[in-house]
Formats: sequence, C-alpha cells, structure tokens
Amino acid sequence: MRGRWRSAADSGMTTAEYAVGTVAACGFGAVLYKVVTSDAVASALQRMVEKALDAGF
Repeated sequence: MRGRWRSAADSGMTTAEYAVGTVAACGFGAVLYKVVTSDAVASALQRMVEKALDAGF
C-alpha cells in the first residue's frame, strides 16, 4: 500500500515544475525567433525557397 501511494504522488508535475518548463519554453522560443529572423538565416531561407521554385519538373 505504501509503495502504491508514493508512485501515485509522483505521477504529475508540480506548479513549480510547470513554471520552470513554461519559462524555459518561452526562452527557447525567443532565441529561436532571434535566430530565424537574423539576416543570415533569412537570406539562406530566401535562397532555398527561390531554388526550390526554380526547379524544373
């Protein structure tokens, strides 16, 4: 009985873990946004799309 109660208590995340996960996800999103909107990445994506659209079928 005691082991079953302990595993049930550890089955979910606590509020603090949700807060840390949310902050980490927001931070990762901000870094990803900065990388994707940088000049180097934007020009590379533009070249890739232009090359894909110029492909002959």
